[in-house]
Amino acid sequence: MSGAKKSESSGSFQESSRFPSWSRGVDIDRPSTWPKYKSGMCHGCWGGCCTLPVEVSAFDLIRLGVITEDEAAVSLKKVAKKLIKEGIVRSFHPAVQLFVLEQRAGRDCLYLDAKTRLCTVYEKRPTVCRTFPKIGPKPGFCPCVPKAPPAR
Repeated sequence: MSGAKKSESSGSFQESSRFPSWSRGVDIDRPSTWPKYKSGMCHGCWGGCCTLPVEVSAFDLIRLGVITEDEAAVSLKKVAKKLIKEGIVRSFHPAVQLFVLEQRAGRDCLYLDAKTRLCTVYEKRPTVCRTFPKIGPKPGFCPCVPKAPPAR
């Protein structure tokens, strides 16, 4: 990412003057560094929220088209075993009936396009993604870091 350099020691992004001041010093792992969400922040964002773990329900998985209603009705544990094997989910928490989507090597959601940094399933995205940042690690705040401007 040109223009935005990740600090090796802290994981925060140190931005050049080409980026808004609110994006300087944002550390995705430290919600205390996140700026308050403002309308329009998502446009041109690198997709920091798409690097956080994504908890989904069976309903979300049905909407995504990775399981059927019948599969969900039979056994969520069997669904979890199947989806873990397929590399779609990382884990299942039976007590709260939530699955955690798998992430790629760079922590990206498996549905985040690596080049465009846009969601590939936007119309079918999970509920948690639809409601972020109203809910999340720090409600009302966003780990927004602008995409690097194109190289000249």
